[in-house]
Amino acid sequence: MSARACSLTGRTLVANAFHAPECGSVDYLPDIAITVDADGVIEHVSRDIPDDAVYLPQGQYLLPGLVDLHVHAPQFPQLGSALDAPLEDWLQTYTFPLEAKYSDTGFARETYDALIDHMLRCGTTTALHFATVHLPATKILADLCINKGQRALIGKVAMDHPETCPQYYRDPDADTAIAQTRALIEYINAHPHNGAGRVLPVITPRFVPACTDACLHGLGQLAAETGTRVQTHVSESDWEHAHVRTRTGLSDTEALDHFGLLREYTVLAHANFLSGTDMDLIAQRGGGIAHCPWSNIYFANAVFPLREALARGLRVGLGTDISGGPIGTIWEAARMSVAAARLLDSGTDPDRAPELRGRAGARISMETAFHLATRGGAKALGLHVGAFVPGMRFDAIAIDPAAPAGQIVSIGDTPPLQMLEKIIYGATKANVATVWTDGALRVA
Repeated sequence: MSARACSLTGRTLVANAFHAPECGSVDYLPDIAITVDADGVIEHVSRDIPDDAVYLPQGQYLLPGLVDLHVHAPQFPQLGSALDAPLEDWLQTYTFPLEAKYSDTGFARETYDALIDHMLRCGTTTALHFATVHLPATKILADLCINKGQRALIGKVAMDHPETCPQYYRDPDADTAIAQTRALIEYINAHPHNGAGRVLPVITPRFVPACTDACLHGLGQLAAETGTRVQTHVSESDWEHAHVRTRTGLSDTEALDHFGLLREYTVLAHANFLSGTDMDLIAQRGGGIAHCPWSNIYFANAVFPLREALARGLRVGLGTDISGGPIGTIWEAARMSVAAARLLDSGTDPDRAPELRGRAGARISMETAFHLATRGGAKALGLHVGAFVPGMRFDAIAIDPAAPAGQIVSIGDTPPLQMLEKIIYGATKANVATVWTDGALRVA
């Protein structure tokens, strides 16, 4: 029986599968039988195939669903545009005016509906979403993720600083930002259709420059009280990094820790200018990094030292940063994570001698990129997804390398690991044949 158009809850799927439970290596699982229980949890993984098994169509491969650790959901309409300005100008001139439009719940519903459809169609089964300051629109985003089946963490953005946020787009004060964040936490946790907890709230100060000390302290206290995860930006650009140092006398990381926002499963986006001390503090607190290699090119003016972060024990996953860059899929983020690391390793200035041009030992492999795009991102969030292991939830995608509109080139027999490499470097939306979360069919 074909799995192309059926739910897999309470069934066994037989497939040629790839996963990367550990960083730096990939397991190929040919003709593996994965049994999913009635709740969407992987019950067994074995070579024993029951008579009523469902088979993935010939030529397709099963991968864990992709995890996007950094999405600005309201910025979807400007994806691929407004990329020619420094970060602070980009925010004030383009991004804040766009995000202000989400006071219109009709506009919010239309845009968020299109975004979640796009992400699922591309194979992104888990996403960490920044929304806007608007509580009603953020509730709509949560409703859509619940209804459409994307595993998601959703945060109402908190930004109340009158000196860095425009009057037309900010929380009126710290108390309002904190109260509405609490209201979103309660709304998502009590949602009648979210009993499985596939969608979670996340406390979301935009970044230190956008928030007053009162707001940051209050959000830190709310995180401690409720146990809710935290997401924000850290040391993204020279401007942000310097702004926080000048204002607080601390590094961006140290400031977040001071306010109680650096916690277990806190996800920090970008992190290009972290010191070794900063990295060690994040690892100590159990936080993680959303590595956004494409948007770093446009707004960070630096390459995140990914290999060093992994060596220091940080949890790292990948982010598209829709729309702080030109990409809309984790496939593209995975490719650029490899390329950016190579650029850091080899350097870019041809006037320098080769031995002085880069940072030796900074490269990562395709296998590492695959891990970051799946299990690595899930580990940063503390979620039981991203690998085909008993006890994990069955979030998965079927890839058709031969899809007519796809860009994967495979002529003749291709060895399995070479096929995975072709998938990582060549897959597009057209190659994603089927998508499941919790074993339920989402895209076919």
